Amino acid sequence: MLLNPEAQIIAINAGLLLLAYGVIYPSIREISIGTMVAIDAVLSVLSLVIAGWLYWGAGIRFSLLLFSTNWVVFSILTMAVMEMPLFRWFCHERGLDPFPAEDDDDR
Repeated sequence: MLLNPEAQIIAINAGLLLLAYGVIYPSIREISIGTMVAIDAVLSVLSLVIAGWLYWGAGIRFSLLLFSTNWVVFSILTMAVMEMPLFRWFCHERGLDPFPAEDDDDR
């Protein structure tokens, strides 16, 4: 069974997110937002490398419902949209605050 180009990139991104949130992050004893950002950057680059290997120069347009785009934008946007709920859930479960408030007493 062959997947259409959009489904292939979504499957690649889903696999990388499953790897991150199912294997890598839970195995790190002292996880921090900085560690997660660094790993996310590596996995995002890996997603782009795989998508580029498949679609660079192919001239295929990818549909994002309201508009069509190239493989780079499609890969980045779908990865971000898929990761947002996972990131929020993981931070909540681990007690991580991705946006710590500044201390107002220092003024």
